[in-house]
Amino acid sequence: MTASHSDSLVVLFGATAGAYGAKLGSDERELILLVWQVVDLQNKKVGTLHKSLVKADNLDLSDQCREVSGLTPEGLGKAEPLDRVLQQFSQLVSSDLKVLGRSSYTLCSDGQLLIRQVLHPETSKKNFLLSDCFYSFYDLRKEFHTCYPSSAAVKDQTIKTMAEYLGLGTDEAEEDFGVWQVKTMVAIIFSMLSEDHIFTEPETVKHKYETGPCKSETVDSETVIRARGLPWQSSDQDIARFFKGLNIAKGGVALCLNSQGRRNGEALVRFVNSEQRDLALERHKHHMGSRYIEVYKATGEEFLKIAGGTSNEVAQFLSKENQVIIRMRGLPFTATQEDVLGFLGPECPVTGGKEGLLFVKYPDGRPTGDAFVLFSCEEYAQNALKKHKEILGKRYIELFRSTAAEVQQVLNRYMSTPLIPTLPTPIIPVIPPPYTIATGSVRDCVRLRGLPYTAGIDDILEFMGDATGDIKPHGVHMVLNQQGRPSGDAFIQMKSADKAFMVAQKCHKKMMKDRYVEVFQCSGEEMNFVLMGGTLNRSGLSPPPCKLPCLSPPAYAAFQTAAVIPAEAAALYQPQALLPSTRTPQASAAAPPTVTYYPAQAAQLYMNYTAYYPSPPVSPTTVGYIAAPPGAVAAAATATHTPILPQPGALVRMQGLPYNTGMKEILSFFQGYQYAPDDYNGLIQLSDQARSVLQAPKEWVCL
Repeated sequence: MTASHSDSLVVLFGATAGAYGAKLGSDERELILLVWQVVDLQNKKVGTLHKSLVKADNLDLSDQCREVSGLTPEGLGKAEPLDRVLQQFSQLVSSDLKVLGRSSYTLCSDGQLLIRQVLHPETSKKNFLLSDCFYSFYDLRKEFHTCYPSSAAVKDQTIKTMAEYLGLGTDEAEEDFGVWQVKTMVAIIFSMLSEDHIFTEPETVKHKYETGPCKSETVDSETVIRARGLPWQSSDQDIARFFKGLNIAKGGVALCLNSQGRRNGEALVRFVNSEQRDLALERHKHHMGSRYIEVYKATGEEFLKIAGGTSNEVAQFLSKENQVIIRMRGLPFTATQEDVLGFLGPECPVTGGKEGLLFVKYPDGRPTGDAFVLFSCEEYAQNALKKHKEILGKRYIELFRSTAAEVQQVLNRYMSTPLIPTLPTPIIPVIPPPYTIATGSVRDCVRLRGLPYTAGIDDILEFMGDATGDIKPHGVHMVLNQQGRPSGDAFIQMKSADKAFMVAQKCHKKMMKDRYVEVFQCSGEEMNFVLMGGTLNRSGLSPPPCKLPCLSPPAYAAFQTAAVIPAEAAALYQPQALLPSTRTPQASAAAPPTVTYYPAQAAQLYMNYTAYYPSPPVSPTTVGYIAAPPGAVAAAATATHTPILPQPGALVRMQGLPYNTGMKEILSFFQGYQYAPDDYNGLIQLSDQARSVLQAPKEWVCL
C-alpha cells in the first residue's frame, strides 16, 4: 500500500523494446524489463533486488535496445506477459516490506517517462488496470535537484550524471542492464538522506479525466496541444485515454467542429502544466485504434475560442458537474421535452428531468434539431447510446457522446448566426494588383502535389529556391479543401513555359519538411479546371463533375473571412465561367483592372461541393491591405463598372426537404423574408440563361 508520507521507497527501473533514455516511450514500443528494490528510509536498509523480463506482443527489438540491454527475442519469448509481471511485483514488494517491518511505500523512478509514457499508456491499450501505487511516485531527478540546487537542470539529469556529481564510483559494465541503474539510484537516495533530504511531495497521475466547462479567462499557451486525425466518433474520454498517464486540466478537452457543426477530427487539449504538454507532444503519431494521431502545439487563444464564451444558459446547464453529456441530432422541429424524455425511456433517467435537457435554437427561437442531455452515470449514458438511429416521430435520431466544450461551441455557433447576414466592411489593396489568372493553353504553370499540410507560402518559396524570381506577381495559389484547410496542392504561375518546365524538372520529388513533393508542368486552363473541381494527373485531364452551377453545402457567414482579389480573378467564379456570356471578348479585354469584393462563400457558390477552391492569390511581393473608408468604396463603385458579388446569404440552399414539397410550401416557408431577383442584375452580369433562373423564383432548380 502507499501513503502520502511513506516510510519506504520502491526504486523502479524499466526498458522498452524501442527507444532508450530521453525518448523512452515516444515510439509506442512495449515494456520488456522491470527492475526494482525496496528502500527503508528510516533504517536505511534495502530489500532484495528483483529483475523481471516482460514478454511483449512484438518481440522485434530495435538495434539500440539490443546494444544497450543485451536482451534477445529468444530470451523474452520465455518471459511472462506484463499483467502477470505486475502481479508478481505487488506480491514481492509486500513480502519485502514485511521483512523490513514497513507497511507503506511510494515508487521512485528515474524521471517521468517510465510511469507516464510507458506503463500507463500500455496498460490502457491492453485494457487492464494498474494498482494505486502507480498513480503516485517520486521523480528522482527533481528530488536530486531540490537536494543539490547547484546540480544540472532537471531535464539534463541522468542516473550517470547524478552519480558523477556525488562522486559515486560505480562501473556500469560490471553489472547487468537494469541492475546497475537500480543500485546506483539506491546509492544516490542514501546520499540524499545523509543530507537530511525528506521525500514529501510525490508526483501524481490522475485516475480519471474531470469534465466541466472552461471557467478561465486566460489559458497559458504552453499547456495546450492540438490533436488531429481523431475518429469522428471519439469522445473526450477517448482522448483522455489516448493521453493516459498525463494530467489534463478539468474540462481540458475541446472537440473542434466544422462549419456544418460536425466534428472535424481535431481537438484542443489543455494540460495542467507545460511539463505535461511537452510529454504529450512526444505522443505525435501514436495510435488510437488503427489511426495515428498527430499532436502539435496550440495556443491558449485557440483553446478559449473553442471552449470559452459560456452563456448563462450553457453555464446553468453545465452547473451540475461530473455528468455524462450526450448529444442528440436530427430531432423533429416540433419535438418537445416530453417527447425526448419519452424517447429515452425509464432506463435512461435524465439528470433533473427537463432541466437536464438543452435544445439548440437559432436566434429567432427556431429549433435546429439538436439537443444535449445530462446523465448522472455511465450506465445511463450507455443505455441512451443504444437508441442511436431509433425513430422519433418520422425521423431517426443520432446520439453521440459530447463534451462541455462542444455544448458551448454549438450554442455559440447557432446563436451568433445573424438572421439577415450583413456585408462586412470591404477592404481594398494599397497597391492595385496588375495581375490576372491565366486561362490559356500555354503550359506556363506548375502544380505542386503532396505538400505537407502545415506548409505555407514561405515554405513553397523556399522549396522553389532560385526559381522564386521567375514566379509571376501574385502567382502562388494554395488549394484549400471544403473545411478551409490546405489540401496538399498548390499552383504556381511562372513567367514562361520554359521556366515552368525547368522548375518541374528541378523540383520534382524534392523534399519539403518530411515529405517529397511532386511537381508537374501544366497550363492555366488545366489549373482552372482543377480549381473548379476537375482532376489533373499523368492519365490526363478530367473535367469538373458538374457543368451547371451547383450550390455548395451551407456555411455560417458569421465565421467566414473575406478577401480581396482583382475582378479578373473573381470572374473565375462568376456565371460567365460556366454559362455563355453576353459580353464580347473585346469588351472584356478593354476593361481596366479593378478591385472586386470577394466573400469567402463566393468561391463555393458555383462549384460542386466536392471540388477544391483556391485561396486568395499571393506572391513573393507583399501587398498590404487596409480597411476601405465608405467614401473610397463609393468612389470605386462609381468610377468603374465592375460588378460586386452578392453579399453572403443572398443565395441559400435548402436541404432535408420532404419529397412531396411543392412550390407553395417553399414560398410559404420564406414568408416574411424579402427576395428581390431584380436586384441581382446590378450585382452580377448575367447571361440570359442565368438571369432567367434568378428572375423566376417560382421555378426552383434542383441540384
